[in-house]
Amino acid sequence: MELIDLFDENGHKISPGLPAHITNYLIDIDGTVCEDIPNEEPERMLTAELIPGALDMINKWYDEGNIITFFTSRLDLHREYTEKWLAVNNFKHHAIIFNKPRGGNYHWIDDRVC
Repeated sequence: MELIDLFDENGHKISPGLPAHITNYLIDIDGTVCEDIPNEEPERMLTAELIPGALDMINKWYDEGNIITFFTSRLDLHREYTEKWLAVNNFKHHAIIFNKPRGGNYHWIDDRVC
């Protein structure tokens, strides 16, 4: 991944950014790429049904050079199931972030343009 040096209005170096042609996708798992499975039923995580079109779209973005990071409310103890399901279903990705807060109503606040 190629990062570009960025500077604020005063010429001070700030956190680097990605080139304009690369997007950093943060993608939820349950209810977004597969059926919605609650943490209380982890045995279903290995057999989750795909959301139609999700695999093709995510792998297309990956193949175009974009960054694919899954983020999920699944717990760290579900890591093995989650990684196995993604591999069996051939999802290309760079990383997975676990323990996203549950309940929805998300508001992403960041200093970067979404």
